[in-house]
Amino acid sequence: MTMAYAEVIGDPVAHSKSPLIHNFWLERLGIEAEYRACQVLPDGLGDYFSQRRKDANWRGCNVTIPHKIAVMDHVSDPGGVRTTIGAMNTIAHGPDAMLFGTNTDAAGFLGPILDAPLEGAPVIVIGSGGAANAILFALAQIEAGPVTILARNALKGASLLARFGLKGQVKPLGAVLPPAALLVNASPLGMKGQPQLDLDLSPLPEDAIVYDIVYAPLETGLLKAARARGLETVDGLEMLVGQAALAFELFFDIAPPDGCDEELRALLTQ
Repeated sequence: MTMAYAEVIGDPVAHSKSPLIHNFWLERLGIEAEYRACQVLPDGLGDYFSQRRKDANWRGCNVTIPHKIAVMDHVSDPGGVRTTIGAMNTIAHGPDAMLFGTNTDAAGFLGPILDAPLEGAPVIVIGSGGAANAILFALAQIEAGPVTILARNALKGASLLARFGLKGQVKPLGAVLPPAALLVNASPLGMKGQPQLDLDLSPLPEDAIVYDIVYAPLETGLLKAARARGLETVDGLEMLVGQAALAFELFFDIAPPDGCDEELRALLTQ
């Protein structure tokens, strides 16, 4: 009998730590299943879902760069993710070969900063892609703002502010930062194989939080600069593990095991 499986799709995808996370949980729970990484090129998304739709052993997939927006054209959207967040990072196999999409990034992002006093506080978000959609949606839910988006595409950034009803402004990458309580890198900048994100963090106040969703490498240049200034930091593993836990339950109908967080983080930082 073929084993049940889930996977992460992207281009590139070799850097993903999702297989380590999900397979760690599967092993701890004694579940006979596996989680894989699968490179899918942008023009191959349709064929990928066509094949997986017919595979009864496939439980679903997580979605990483650059597919979080494009996948919405290939799956059902019962929760209205297209009109709210505007990006999907998790696809699951429903009844009758139906594939449905959702987004666990927003909740995964908020987890580490839920206790921070961000209501009405100024925030900087770098990037305007699929991850930024989820993060801006989450910031709107906690009534943070005004939000300054640093992006290559000013029109895209402005449309995101309007979409989520956020007050703010859009500036080009490399612009001088305004003071902010939270700075989030929601772009691939600083990731292995990508250009570095070189920012002057001096305008940020001493109690600001710097949050980088990049996790390969875990210690990004942005986080190093923030720590050098003594600022509080949140690394990419926090959001990655948080969103993975929600996806895991969708794929395997059981929550991840309790009490393993430190062991899992040690595994992921080897």
